[in-house]
Amino acid sequence: MQSCEISGDSTDDPLSSGLRRQRQPRIVIIGAGLAGLSAAKALLESGFTDVTILEATDRIGGRVQSVKLGHATFELGATWIHGSHGNPVYHLAEDNGLLEETTDGERSVGRISLYSKNGVAYHLTNNGQRIPKDVVEEFSDLYNEVYNLTQEFFQRGKPVNAESQNSVGVFTRDVVRKRVKADPDDTEAVKRLKLAMIQQYLKVESCESSSHSMDEVSLSEFGEWTEIPGAHHIIPCGFIKIVEILARSIPESVIQLRKPVKCIHWNQSVSKEIERVADHNSDLPEEGRGSDVFVECEDCEFIPADHVIVTVSLGVLKKRHESLFHPRLPEEKVMAIEKLGINTTDKIFLEFEEPFWSSECNSIQFVWEDEAESESLTYPEELWYKKICGFDVLYPPERYGHVLSGWICGEEALIMEKCDDETVAETCTEMLRKFTGNPNIPKPRRILRSSWGSNPYFRGSYSYTQVGSSGADVEKLAKPLPYAESSKT
Repeated sequence: MQSCEISGDSTDDPLSSGLRRQRQPRIVIIGAGLAGLSAAKALLESGFTDVTILEATDRIGGRVQSVKLGHATFELGATWIHGSHGNPVYHLAEDNGLLEETTDGERSVGRISLYSKNGVAYHLTNNGQRIPKDVVEEFSDLYNEVYNLTQEFFQRGKPVNAESQNSVGVFTRDVVRKRVKADPDDTEAVKRLKLAMIQQYLKVESCESSSHSMDEVSLSEFGEWTEIPGAHHIIPCGFIKIVEILARSIPESVIQLRKPVKCIHWNQSVSKEIERVADHNSDLPEEGRGSDVFVECEDCEFIPADHVIVTVSLGVLKKRHESLFHPRLPEEKVMAIEKLGINTTDKIFLEFEEPFWSSECNSIQFVWEDEAESESLTYPEELWYKKICGFDVLYPPERYGHVLSGWICGEEALIMEKCDDETVAETCTEMLRKFTGNPNIPKPRRILRSSWGSNPYFRGSYSYTQVGSSGADVEKLAKPLPYAESSKT
């Protein structure tokens, strides 16, 4: 039977020794992602010396995961620095010479660049036809116009009507469809193409929101998300460099890898019971007495703390909040966890010996013509691949080789994660053959993909305001515990 140990202060720093009332507060941070590392860096720079980061995995960075293949770096997680003005990540990257110059002569709809320095987006149908560029641009103008309308409900306080069901997806489909069908200048064939493009654009939007469907995203709260002005940037040498810069000022002894947390005992009476049992077994050092919080790790170690900063994902909280906190969280926090949304956005990288796409093509977008009148973006398990919205061409080829980066989200991403590499590579190749009309496209020589949904320490990519939730739920979740001036957790 494994015995449990109570840890005392691990530092010999004079500020952390001596009488309890004179020592430094013990601060435990759960998670070594950007949030956890930033918190530790700020605390250490402010003079706090007794800081410990507990990281469940074998690496730092959290949902930043850069993978080196050959001479190129591929991002399984965070990819872009969105905007520059007032963006601390941008300034950190710029100050350390990590960025490359960008051009302003680009036009995009969400993540899709309609045209840029590296080409134009090819919108292809499942019948192997390319949708004319002018049709794509006309539809994109309409979509952007309606997208701006979705922002006004929050930003201008416009009331949401019952027909929209307070859903971005329902509202967008309804308004765009009505305008497409009412356009007297389009033929019926063009109208049908534009109607089919609605679902493709909503798939892209779902990948950006990390929702299963935009039907689940709150219309009344959607405009709370505002883009930081300035261009979008990537870091050629890898987003992990931002993580490494943050970690430079954090002593190695502060970060404990492969240290998953089982439970946070944050109630004083519970902590005293743990202390009593440990004291009876002579397991408790003097430095561990009088602690308000104990962090119980999976390896059976109990770590005493005065303050705990929890940076785990919403997906982990949804799955484990009942067992992760003892006693259980207050009802308003539980409700916030349940109401807010999180799902999975995954990437699929395919490397080819030679490009089968033209030099002007910067992405291949999949438009299913049979979805022109579709209401749902949920597919039977065997049709999971229909949720792949498209593949981006990684640019420049001198850096990446001949690589396509595909996007999939929602429950279908979880199904993809369960498939083996061979199945995913073969399925993606068949899709590319179908939509390009080229049956001779070879299978990729290498595949790389993410699996954020099935990873027990992430359980999703990022969160969003689900229908029925609001920014107030985020604030409730961030509010310290206990609800007092001297908060501990």
